[in-house]
Amino acid sequence: MKTYHFKGVLQNTGWKEHTGITVNNEGIITDISSFDPLQKSNEIIDGFAIPGFQNAHSHAFQYAMAGLAERHENTTSTPDDFWGWREAMYQLALTMNPEQMEAIATMLYAEMARHGYTNVAEFHYVHHDKNGVPYINLSEMGNSLISAAKNVGIGITLIPIFYQKGGFGQEPNDRQRRFISPTIDEYLTLLESSKAACKHYQHANIAVGIHSMRGVEPSDIAEIAKSGPQDIPFHIHVSEQLKEIEDSVKYLGKRPVEWLLDHVDMNDRFHLVHATHLTDHEIDGIAKSKANVVLCPSTEGNLGDGLFPLRKYQENGGKWSIGTDSHVGLNPLEELRILDYGQRLISHKRNTYSSHQQGDSGMYAIEMATKTGRKAMNNFTSDFFKVGEPLNACIIDASSPLLATTATQNLASTIVYATDSNMQLGTIAYGKMIVTNQNHTKYLEIKEKFAKTITALKNR
Repeated sequence: MKTYHFKGVLQNTGWKEHTGITVNNEGIITDISSFDPLQKSNEIIDGFAIPGFQNAHSHAFQYAMAGLAERHENTTSTPDDFWGWREAMYQLALTMNPEQMEAIATMLYAEMARHGYTNVAEFHYVHHDKNGVPYINLSEMGNSLISAAKNVGIGITLIPIFYQKGGFGQEPNDRQRRFISPTIDEYLTLLESSKAACKHYQHANIAVGIHSMRGVEPSDIAEIAKSGPQDIPFHIHVSEQLKEIEDSVKYLGKRPVEWLLDHVDMNDRFHLVHATHLTDHEIDGIAKSKANVVLCPSTEGNLGDGLFPLRKYQENGGKWSIGTDSHVGLNPLEELRILDYGQRLISHKRNTYSSHQQGDSGMYAIEMATKTGRKAMNNFTSDFFKVGEPLNACIIDASSPLLATTATQNLASTIVYATDSNMQLGTIAYGKMIVTNQNHTKYLEIKEKFAKTITALKNR
């Protein structure tokens, strides 16, 4: 048993000052109660605890190329857009072995934890060996990702991705050879192998994943949605790029989300990643279906995707979460700011995050990212901190000058809009303090293995 004493704990109903959270040896909360800060026997953390952030969309291997796609020396021959970036990503995907994947993912997950993430949904499609041949253990690469999460101490939802096509009606190209499951049956076999791999870590679970409408024959998408597992989340990239929509209209006679709404009975286990370019009909349809969107503002900005129609989506009751996708940004508070500021810039208004929290934009952002992010991991717990649930918390330094002088009613928005990573005091995942003093407790060994891996890959 261990008790963490915080200067303040954020609950759904607001801040609870001088609150202790007790956990058992499994990291499960057994008690939440106030304490007397004047009692010297209490070990007090001079910090504010907010719920650990949920990273609802990650491609771990892409962390190895973060920052490397910003040189544009051959713009006359190389497309200056998402599709040009994709070729560089393909080359990276062809290089690494399972041990290198694990080293990269471990470094990434440690950095996620440093920024306050306690759970990650890993949208994983590098399945086979470098020649495109399935490993004897179909989830060899998935095992590496689970081992990385276990070493760091965060929760992982492994999403083995069904990737079948090279585009609408096109066979896959050779650069995609590590990704491909030709048939539904082969994908479901991969899914079962990945599910078995999750049993090796108590904080790992599984979800269904479709790469995209262009990456899987649409009729197969509808079949998996109907006949595949119904009790786990369903993730899919959709409508990220304008070209993707144009190609969909040519091939299907409908836009991607329009086709999904007509052919898939979506509900709140569905998570549509990006969904950048939507019509009013699609916005209304997603919201009415109770499906969710996963927004990755730093990556979407980096790739020039566009701005999701957040204001209209929220007005229809739509729910969203955040992810870091290609990992050019890893701070969840920054993701929330970029998301909000993009909307302000195109609407010329400031109340982007409509809420029922007395107009408290920061509280609304934390609540939406937490609740919908958890759903992406198959966790429907709505309370920020609750007896019987694991303790996952991002701890913000209460002694930083700005926060130390802020009234409680302004704390949530001050944390979201006016803090940086230096104010993140630590991270507790499943009852254990895994980040202190700005670094993961295993930082040095993780960093060393990462550096050796990157040196061997010779890509930076």
